[in-house]
Amino acid sequence: MSVRLIATDLDRTLLDSAGGVSPRTLEALDAAASAGIHVVPATARNPVGLRHLQPVLGFDQWALCSNGAFGVHLTTRELLFSDEVPAEVIARFVTVLDAAVPGVRYAAVRDAGERFVAQDGYADLATFSDHKRDPAAMHSEPLEVVTGASALKLVFRHETLGSPELYRITRGLVDAGELDNRLFEMTLSGAPFVEVMAAGVSKASGLAQLCTRLGVERSEVLAFGDGLNDREMLTWAGHGVAVANAEDAVKDVADELTSSNDEDGVALVIEALL
Repeated sequence: MSVRLIATDLDRTLLDSAGGVSPRTLEALDAAASAGIHVVPATARNPVGLRHLQPVLGFDQWALCSNGAFGVHLTTRELLFSDEVPAEVIARFVTVLDAAVPGVRYAAVRDAGERFVAQDGYADLATFSDHKRDPAAMHSEPLEVVTGASALKLVFRHETLGSPELYRITRGLVDAGELDNRLFEMTLSGAPFVEVMAAGVSKASGLAQLCTRLGVERSEVLAFGDGLNDREMLTWAGHGVAVANAEDAVKDVADELTSSNDEDGVALVIEALL
């Protein structure tokens, strides 16, 4: 296939289990860029979570953040698009979930990923690696502040329930008709929280908008991923690749399987392509 753009998830896909990147993977990314291929991070992270990687990975062009909720140029800060969950949808979602599962804590991502509005008690459950933000620096707010405005992404977690279990419970509320999933998208990224975006938003929707801007055809896209939030992107791309450590649901939709993130799986595919 002719590839003009590579879109890759970061955590547990491009990055190894320690959150680093091998010299071999760096060389493969540099070779792709030198060949004129756009290399785009497509991540659940926000720009603040990309900044410490920039000196290592050299990402300084377009990035898809918050699971495709917005596209931003990492150097110029130009915002290509921004798709937010309406405040009324957030408020209804939180009301229903709170009634079903006491003890859930919420946070909202706003202002092109620069503002993180955390509910009182959310920081107590968080570590720096969760959001690449110091929990001690999170300004705790009453729940009505978190739900009182639109957001690029709503995240929620629980002290004792893991994110897969919390996702399953919330999906049950959708199946029971208590939550209308026509109004939002919900996914997991492998982080210890569940993520909610606007209806129709995914890494695939964000990638489609970026490709339109760059004049790249869908058939010219090579995408890599491992998590539930990567499924749509791998399905949409001309060629979707799952790393060996990917969720089974991701492997099921991939066109190709490669080695794990700890075994330079992304680099192996790029090397073969070039």
